[in-house]
Amino acid sequence: MAKAYDHLFKLLLIGDSGVGKTCLIIRFAEDSFNSTYISTIGIDFKIRTVDIEGKKIKLQVWDTAGQERFKTITTAYYRGAMGIILVYDITDEKSFENIQNWMKSIKENASAGVERLLLGNKCDMEAKRKVRKEQATKLAQEHGIRFFETSAKSSVNVDEAFSCLARDILLKSGGRRSVSWVRCAGCGCSCVGSDSCGALRFPAGAGDFGGFPPHSHPAPALLSRSREMAARPLAPS
Repeated sequence: MAKAYDHLFKLLLIGDSGVGKTCLIIRFAEDSFNSTYISTIGIDFKIRTVDIEGKKIKLQVWDTAGQERFKTITTAYYRGAMGIILVYDITDEKSFENIQNWMKSIKENASAGVERLLLGNKCDMEAKRKVRKEQATKLAQEHGIRFFETSAKSSVNVDEAFSCLARDILLKSGGRRSVSWVRCAGCGCSCVGSDSCGALRFPAGAGDFGGFPPHSHPAPALLSRSREMAARPLAPS
């Protein structure tokens, strides 16, 4: 019997307790929302198959507990992840501040070169916003990763975010990342992007595109100096 998918990607959601990780996964995997979900105990996962670049990608999305007492359990799952989504709550400034700690946890526990994505969840609660979008854009820029604001409740940018991450992993596993030039929404300059999915990718100062600062404009020929992004894909299990 033919395999029902071309690739299996394992994704991991991390972030403080209560930021909406479980709700995001349920919205993505089942297209439903329930405001009465209780906090995740330990770890759980959902599966959804999507079409990316003509390939069927089976996404195994792992949901982690944000509480400190489960840290030993959840960090054990970092190593096998091909993509990690960091989630904060736009109405909870502390959850945003703790993203730096979650970044450190990735560095200490995940495989080198793992794809990362930053999500500011609960963007439907604009009246209670505590974290400005510009703050998160700057943080994403500093780490050279994509950023979306999402709403699991209103289904805003949920599919788009997961699809973008899956596309990045697919492109990396197949060779060098495709590069294009896009208009920076923050300052109007031209910054390096990777595709047309709707999010900007800001290269870090010593990161993906040969060490160019986030707002430099290297000649396209110089991009050949970019470091190889490909990492060994995780064998399907």
